[in-house]
Amino acid sequence: MSYEYLALLAAACWAVGSLMSATASTHLGAFAFTRWRMLCAAVMLWLIAAFSGGWVTLAVDSLGLLVLSGIIGIFIGDTALFAAMNRLGPRRAGVLFATHSLFSVILAYFFLGETQWGWTLIGSSLLVSGVMTAIFFGKRKTELHAWEANQSQLRSGVALGLLAALCQAVATLMLKPLMETNIDAVAASAVRMSTAFVLHQLIFMLSFKVARAYLPMTKKVFLLVLANAALSMVLGMTLILQALKHGEAGMVAILSSVSPVIVLPLLWLVYKRSPAVGAWLGAALTVAGTILILLK
Repeated sequence: MSYEYLALLAAACWAVGSLMSATASTHLGAFAFTRWRMLCAAVMLWLIAAFSGGWVTLAVDSLGLLVLSGIIGIFIGDTALFAAMNRLGPRRAGVLFATHSLFSVILAYFFLGETQWGWTLIGSSLLVSGVMTAIFFGKRKTELHAWEANQSQLRSGVALGLLAALCQAVATLMLKPLMETNIDAVAASAVRMSTAFVLHQLIFMLSFKVARAYLPMTKKVFLLVLANAALSMVLGMTLILQALKHGEAGMVAILSSVSPVIVLPLLWLVYKRSPAVGAWLGAALTVAGTILILLK
C-alpha cells in the first residue's frame, strides 16, 4: 500500500477513535484518560513488537531520537492540545491544531528539501483549506460549545493550540530520516508511547491535581479506552510511521490531517443529524484536494 493511502487510513483510525473517546474522557478527565490510553497502547505495542521481532531493528543510537520525538509530539503536543481545548473549546482548538500540516510542509522544505509543485500543490492547498473550513464552519450556532463563550483565556488558548500543532510537525520531521532505515514502525511507536506514558505517570505520582481521575475506572470505560488506544494510537500512529518510510513528511502530514472531515459522516450516522453547510463545503474541498494528490 502506498504512503498516501497509509496516511489516509491513519486519519480514518483517528476519526473513529475520536468517537470512542468522548464518554471515557468525560468520565476520567482528559489527563487521566490520556494516561490510561497511553498505558494500554504501550503494552499492546510492546507485545506486538516482541512477537514480530521488531525490537531487533532498533539501534541504540536511534533510541534518543525516538524518546525526544515522544516527548515533543505525544507528551508536550497532546498536553498542549488538551489545555487549548479547555480554554477555547474543541472546535477552535481543532482549527489551530490543523495547522500542523502547514508547519510540516514549511519545516520539511527548509530541513529536508521537500517541495510541492503543480497539481500536488493545488491539491494540498484545497485539502488544508477544506479541513479548516469543515472545522471552523462545521457547526450551527445552536451547537457551539459552551467554552467558546469564554474569551478570558483566548490568547493563552491560541498559543497552546499552535504549540500543539508545532510539536506534532517537529516530531514528524524528526522521525522522517530515521524511518527511512530498516527500523520497525511498531517498535518505534512503542518507544515513543512508553516515553510519553512515563512522563504522564510521573505527573500523576507527583500528585498534580490535573492528573487525577474525575471518577473511578469502570469495566465499560476501560473497554472504551482500550479500543481507542488500539485504533488511534497503536494502529493509527504506526501507520503514520510506516507512511514516513516511503513518503515525504509534508505530504504525510497533509493527508493525515483529513481526520476532522472523515468524522463528519460518522457523527451524522451516530447522531442522525446532518452537518452544517460549512461542513459540506469543507468536505468537498478536502475530497477534491485529496483526489488531485492521489492522481498526481
